[in-house]
Amino acid sequence: MCGIAGIFDARGEGRIATSRLASMVASLEHRGPDEKGIYLDEHVGLGHARLSIIDLATGAQPIHNEDKTVWILLNGEIYNYPELRARLETKGHRFYTTTDTEVLLHLYEEKGPACVDELNGQFAFAIWDAPKKSLFLARDHFGICPLYYTEHDGSFLFASEVKALLASRLLPPPALSPRALDQIFTFWTTLPGVTAFANIHQLEPGHTLTINARGRQLRKYWDIPYCPSESYSQAGPGAISEQVMALLMDATRIRLRADVPVGSYLSGGLDSSGITALIAQHFNKGVCTFGVRFEEEEFDEGGFQNEMAAYLRIEHRELKARNALIAEAFPRVVRHCETPVLRTAPVPMFLLSRFVHEQGIKVVCTGEGADEVFGGYDIFREALVRQFVLRQPGSPHRARLFERLYPQIFRTPREKSSLRQFMAHGPANAREPFFSHLVRWNNTARIKRFFSKDLRAKLGGYSATEELARTLPADFERRDTLSKAQYLEDKLFLSNYLLTSQGDRMAMANSVEIRPPYLDFRIIDFMSRVSPMLKILGLDEKHILKRAFKDVLPPSITGRTKHPYRAPIQKAFVGRLQSEGFRDALSEKKIREAGIFDPDKAGRLFRKLDSGESTSETEGMAISGIISTQLLAEEFIKARPDAAGNDIKWDVYVDKRAGRVA
Repeated sequence: MCGIAGIFDARGEGRIATSRLASMVASLEHRGPDEKGIYLDEHVGLGHARLSIIDLATGAQPIHNEDKTVWILLNGEIYNYPELRARLETKGHRFYTTTDTEVLLHLYEEKGPACVDELNGQFAFAIWDAPKKSLFLARDHFGICPLYYTEHDGSFLFASEVKALLASRLLPPPALSPRALDQIFTFWTTLPGVTAFANIHQLEPGHTLTINARGRQLRKYWDIPYCPSESYSQAGPGAISEQVMALLMDATRIRLRADVPVGSYLSGGLDSSGITALIAQHFNKGVCTFGVRFEEEEFDEGGFQNEMAAYLRIEHRELKARNALIAEAFPRVVRHCETPVLRTAPVPMFLLSRFVHEQGIKVVCTGEGADEVFGGYDIFREALVRQFVLRQPGSPHRARLFERLYPQIFRTPREKSSLRQFMAHGPANAREPFFSHLVRWNNTARIKRFFSKDLRAKLGGYSATEELARTLPADFERRDTLSKAQYLEDKLFLSNYLLTSQGDRMAMANSVEIRPPYLDFRIIDFMSRVSPMLKILGLDEKHILKRAFKDVLPPSITGRTKHPYRAPIQKAFVGRLQSEGFRDALSEKKIREAGIFDPDKAGRLFRKLDSGESTSETEGMAISGIISTQLLAEEFIKARPDAAGNDIKWDVYVDKRAGRVA
């Protein structure tokens, strides 16, 4: 993957300053340290920072067509590019590189905006069609690759990260959006298309955007598919599992296309173990794997990682994410996330990608997406259990079902009481659109008691859930409980948190590209036609995937209790908030100046943390949320990101205004 940035001026007055575009590119150095490129004419400026993975010799961007009238920037990978290229060559298209980027450009010439319908990949790209004076942007199906945009004073700006937009110095001083903060402190993330910053937007996954003198045209080309029950596959679980394995095998195969070594993340769970096994057993016996370890046993899965490595006879390298390291890296992680985070979970992924980069690896396959696609999260099973309880209130199985669902919670009376309080925040009607998630959202929203009076006043009667409801598909309420839950998880948690704050941002901060085979759209389309009763069989999550891997993985992996990925919060921060990275941003003065949180309430929470007194789950989210928001305000609002691009050595430099090509 790479970093892309650009400025479009519909007036065509040639006013785009090279220095502004250079600053945008310089701010994306971590995304593309290998090569830099720039293109300018009277209407547009395009900038690129390249992480070279395919065609290391001639793949510098921007890339052009035969007569240099159409130019492209690509962040990501088009995995089916060899097949597309062969077809395009039969139609007379001529190529000067062996990149997927050039294939995409010629596909656009052939198909126009409909080119995205033929892509299998992870991508965010921009195409400047000079004859049409039109800029075309697109983002992949799930939003694996980020793409942000804004408009000010006649200029349209886009970039892979918010900091690049701000580095242009074309925008007014940035501000955090009160409504976005309310969304984050409800859902853990903003709604699709929204960022933490006022007037800065994301191009939603599965969308394209065309900009020209006539205005903007937004188009949805793909959405998470839904299949009504009468159209479910009639195949049995065995046949379905075989088809899943065939699709997953091919998805993994094409995600190994690269001119550099491809490694694999290995957590020891079913998802990453399955991908690693496919690579090692079918494509690359010498694949190198990487995993993160923790000091506390409750977070650590190192034993399962080593078991899998021994089973596959592969080299496995571990990073120990010590609590002190997590705290030390947290400010830098927030800088790359560009949004408040309610967990420290992104930090170990940042540390792991840094470790991978130090080992000389640029690309890793990961297990992201399996829980969402195959029904692996506790929230899915929990919704089904709660639905059963509402329909069968007198059933003697109620307590036993909850105990099977959360065995760790039934150890003490206090934990049982906490579960009852947690469940009390859920709706009593299973047909309610947010039945599966409202319990979690209402509990997360308790953090908003730390909001300042000023922020509460700005929010007025705003409701994040009501705004989300307005974006749902027309048939949403008629869908089954699991399908609704999966849709919400995909649209919010997967695209806007797991693939960004915990995914792309943490990997690309250290110039590492992640590739998740489970998110091949062919797998998602196929699984949408599988009955929910087969995805979760009884309370057995990911039943189809476990069955697919039964001859690939040892029973100790396919049969183990799911261990959700988490990282320490209290133990990471206790006694460390007075260190240089936190002290200034978390002072009473700075909290009051930011105007987001009540300084008295925040102060009491921090004193409780430092005292060593145990904090609740909600307080843990509040600690991470307050710290990250304050750091974000200091980094982006008060200081504003800047990057000097004066010393960039351009590998591609085209300025048609001056007639210069270098």
